[in-house]
Amino acid sequence: MTAATKIEAILYLKGQPVSIGEIAECAACDRTTIEEGIIELIDEYARRDSALEVVETPKGYCLQLRSDFQELVQTLIPVELGVGALRTLAAIALNTPIRQSDLINIRGSGAYQHVQELVEQGFVRKRRSSESRSYSLQITPKFHQYFQIEQLPQPFVNKSQEKQLELELEPVTEGV
Repeated sequence: MTAATKIEAILYLKGQPVSIGEIAECAACDRTTIEEGIIELIDEYARRDSALEVVETPKGYCLQLRSDFQELVQTLIPVELGVGALRTLAAIALNTPIRQSDLINIRGSGAYQHVQELVEQGFVRKRRSSESRSYSLQITPKFHQYFQIEQLPQPFVNKSQEKQLELELEPVTEGV
């Protein structure tokens, strides 16, 4: 078994960046052998046009999926959203576009973190509003694709429409 093969196994099993010292300890090799093995492994992945690559990060080396495949990852791996983030996403979806300041009034200050998470996951687009200092938030096509929703219900344009619907939905009581 070559050093490169051992390194590949260690990077795969760790699933996170690993320092050269840690790799050397796990592989029971010296640092020079590990450094040469990493170079060999990087070259090998580059030559075979693999979906994986070995990259150096500030915390060490890791085996990861190439960035070309990020769209595939987002399609295949389900997103983990907490209840609070889902509620914030629902508020944005039902009021899109909405100013972030208005969203905070509706959902509270915890929505700042939810918005950041939703932007990172691609469900929400955040743009600086030209009309105010607040950001404008709106859902993205990924929202529609992920939740398989083609069109959202439209909010009431005015109070008379809301009142009309309430009247239509009131139960009729006979013989009272």
